[in-house]
Amino acid sequence: MSGPLHKDYVGAKLGMWLFLFTELLLFGGLFLLYGAYLARYPQEFGAGGKEMHLGFGTLNTVILITSSLLAAMAVTAIQRDERHRVIGLLGGTVLCAAVFLFNKYLEWSAEIGSGIYPGSPRVVTGPPGESVFYSLYYLTVGLHGLHVLIGGAFLTLVAVRVQRRTIHAGNYVLLENCALYWHLVDLIWIFIFPLYYLIL
Repeated sequence: MSGPLHKDYVGAKLGMWLFLFTELLLFGGLFLLYGAYLARYPQEFGAGGKEMHLGFGTLNTVILITSSLLAAMAVTAIQRDERHRVIGLLGGTVLCAAVFLFNKYLEWSAEIGSGIYPGSPRVVTGPPGESVFYSLYYLTVGLHGLHVLIGGAFLTLVAVRVQRRTIHAGNYVLLENCALYWHLVDLIWIFIFPLYYLIL
């Protein structure tokens, strides 16, 4: 019985790592595109970066780092068969995801209200480099936000399955894979934050 279970575990882990690799290629391509345009429009990108809300960006960075820690602690807790602790930690991770998305909603609302969005009169009449900066910003951050939403949904599903005892100390590969995905979401934001919020 242990053989097939071990095989399923290895296959599930390998499949997740391959999926994460494709995600890295996706965002890596966006970061390379950013770098190419930054070299072409350094002043315009700097001006665009000054329009970003550093407070929101910093707060969301702290939130995601905290959520990644909670997810890692949940994996450790399931290994110890601490079911209630796992559910609490996953609940904290999902709450962090919700707060992150709410902050992003507030931030985007403020930026759109100020006329900072692709195709707005303010952006269209400005330097072309700023239009490129804002287009990349909304594309990259929006795509990342979608990943946060998906990750939060999967972690909620995992918490339900932990509650039902279908995920436990003897079978927790789904939790481990979801935690890996969440760490990637966190890692991607660690790159997004300096590129868009700290650029001078």
